[in-house]
Amino acid sequence: MSRIEEAIKEVHKLDYEAKRGNFLNDIHPLFKLLVTLLYLLLLSSISKYDYKTCIYMSVYLVMIKYVGELSVRRLWKRLKIVFTLVLIIGAVNPFLDRQFAFWLGNIPVSFGMISMFTLILKGCFAITASYFFIITTGIEKMCMALRQLHVPNLLITVILLIYRYIVVFLKETQRIWLAYSMRAPREKGVSFRAWGSMIGSMIIRSIARANTVYQSMELRGFDIDTYYNYRVKIRGKDIGYLVVCVGVIVTIRFLPVFEVIGQILLKLISFSK
Repeated sequence: MSRIEEAIKEVHKLDYEAKRGNFLNDIHPLFKLLVTLLYLLLLSSISKYDYKTCIYMSVYLVMIKYVGELSVRRLWKRLKIVFTLVLIIGAVNPFLDRQFAFWLGNIPVSFGMISMFTLILKGCFAITASYFFIITTGIEKMCMALRQLHVPNLLITVILLIYRYIVVFLKETQRIWLAYSMRAPREKGVSFRAWGSMIGSMIIRSIARANTVYQSMELRGFDIDTYYNYRVKIRGKDIGYLVVCVGVIVTIRFLPVFEVIGQILLKLISFSK
């Protein structure tokens, strides 16, 4: 299987996983969006040297992972390039901030190393939270939630069509690559001289195909105002999910819960002795 076919298969897998029948997938999309936005907002507000609070914020991700029955292996497989970019960006900090912070054994630790660790955690956690929201909601329900937040229709339409046209673009790329391979069977890759014409042909064919798809949607009565004008009934478990998640996120962000628990355990151990 070629890489293009694997990419198309992964897009279809995302749609399939978003339609699974479990507790998290069945939660109201608006509440999941609000919880995710709150998590990203509080995560970004953490100081660049406050690595402890940043580690505590992983509790929410672990909770969502087990409630939604999500795979960390698939997360890494799909987003390993993005995670690698975050690691590369964070690795620059020790060279920019070399002020001494403390000793870790015999190793001197600078504030740049602390900010690097915090930045990497914040970036990885933000990407993971966004992925968990998308994989348990789907593009249709996500656009519906954005519509209920009164996001401009133009922006919602752009998000929806970009996602839908990814498969169209990949299929056109696959056809062009197959045609090129049949005309140059002895070449292992694309010749440098054919790059310009191949990319231009790919863009033109994709735009033409996308226009055809959009015209078909309009002929079938597609309108963003009516397409997401329906309302999903809010149930008790939706409100419970919102209250629990907001409580967990706010608690681990502003209260030293684990430090208090550790002190209590130490006192219990010393008292038992």
